[in-house]
Amino acid sequence: MGEIRNFRSGNDEPPSHGPMPRRLAAIIVGDIASYSRLMQADEEGTHVRVKRIERDLIQPSIVEHHGSLVKTTGDGFIAIFDSPVEAVRCSIVIQQNLIGRNASLAKDTRIEYRIGVNLGDVIVEPDDVYGDGVNIATRIEGIAEPGQVYISGAIYEQIKHKVVCGYESLGDRKVKNITDPVRIYRVLPDANAVGTTRGRRENTLIFLLSITLLVIAAGVLWYLLTQPIRTNEQAATPAVSPSVSPIPQPPPREAATPTPQPSPSLASSPSPSAPAPDQSATPVREPELIAIRGGSFAMGSNDDPTERPVHQVTIKPFSIGKYPVTVQEWNECAAAKVCGFTAIGKDDAPVTNVSWSDAQQYAAYLVRSTKKPYRLPTEAEWEYAARGGTQTKYWWGDKLQQGMAGCKDCGDLAAEQPAKVGSFKPNPFGLHDMGGGVDQWVEDCWHKTYQGAPGDGSAWSSGDCSAHVLRSGSWKNDSRYVRPSNRDGYDTNVRYPTHGFRVALSP
Repeated sequence: MGEIRNFRSGNDEPPSHGPMPRRLAAIIVGDIASYSRLMQADEEGTHVRVKRIERDLIQPSIVEHHGSLVKTTGDGFIAIFDSPVEAVRCSIVIQQNLIGRNASLAKDTRIEYRIGVNLGDVIVEPDDVYGDGVNIATRIEGIAEPGQVYISGAIYEQIKHKVVCGYESLGDRKVKNITDPVRIYRVLPDANAVGTTRGRRENTLIFLLSITLLVIAAGVLWYLLTQPIRTNEQAATPAVSPSVSPIPQPPPREAATPTPQPSPSLASSPSPSAPAPDQSATPVREPELIAIRGGSFAMGSNDDPTERPVHQVTIKPFSIGKYPVTVQEWNECAAAKVCGFTAIGKDDAPVTNVSWSDAQQYAAYLVRSTKKPYRLPTEAEWEYAARGGTQTKYWWGDKLQQGMAGCKDCGDLAAEQPAKVGSFKPNPFGLHDMGGGVDQWVEDCWHKTYQGAPGDGSAWSSGDCSAHVLRSGSWKNDSRYVRPSNRDGYDTNVRYPTHGFRVALSP
């Protein structure tokens, strides 16, 4: 975004029609890296791509996270939020979506944003915002690397225990036109990075200190082994010439040679990583399944445009997971080096922060390990199973009942993470958490309506499959997302903290 020219600086005279409204806000400033080079290479194409990203990604993400887009600046944007947590979540979602969009593009043609986030008292106008809080956010963005989110210390203090990510401290930085140094952190959006708040320098120092202590301990052990032998030899033969002093040395050397000997025996014994390639050595924990008889039902509803038109679908018999896939089940796949990350959380909690591609990895792991045709359920199968043979708004009736599902206004289980699987009553088919808990990926590509959808219960795999369908709603959503007909779409390769899945099995 360059200099502060993109918005008013402190030197601009404010309008003279009275005091300007001020507010404490979390400010996101985003800027496209190498924008001039991209425009020089393909001016019209770059402009169209940037506008599409703003329309399809940046603006919806800001709205979804309860923020306000103040303005776009050609090569960037400014947004403000009441919540620092939502500001950082929005920033992570934007960057992870861009990773998916850029995956198939050559590196020199990718549109990558640098994002800076700061918390400050700002002056707000209908089409602009300014003040030191904005200036600091802009300076942080200028330091950030392409594709990264950097935040100020003020933001970090507000979100450090609330957002599913880790942080790397970059220390205090002196930034242009700001008197005091600004503490800056780099956001690590992967769930594996949770709790990683120490910087790399600190970790390096700890590693070096550990090595030093090991060397000292080895030296002390060597001294204790050799010193008594030298003393005994000198006491027995006090007149031995120095030329024959090496004679007593073989015992220490012989005593020392067995120390490496245990390593071959240890190597021959099973090590934690050795069995990983041989999945047959350890029985695979298969998800518990419920067999579903085939049948016909009216799929969709008139409650939302994406759920129309209501149409008749015929489902063939299949089996589906009684629960969403759990952390323990997922981590067995990760231990087999098939699934791409180790999940955090309690073993009996549903796994989260999973992309559609991640879910496909787990299904492939089950297929390879069990020789059974595991897969994700189709969207039609999921809704048929979620309804449990009913056609009401929820599977239990037309009115919300407390304690029937895990959502924001469904009862007393509001939390920073989903409840363990099976915490709520099963539906008439014996399935748990088919509404609330975690958003659940299904096989189908995303379409904004059901116009042209298959009527045989198969996956809708035609069209633009850069996004896939999510069902269920999560513990973060309100009750309208718990409806069996509710549907949404999300980028195929992007992880998000509320996304999970369950598996299905063909006969």
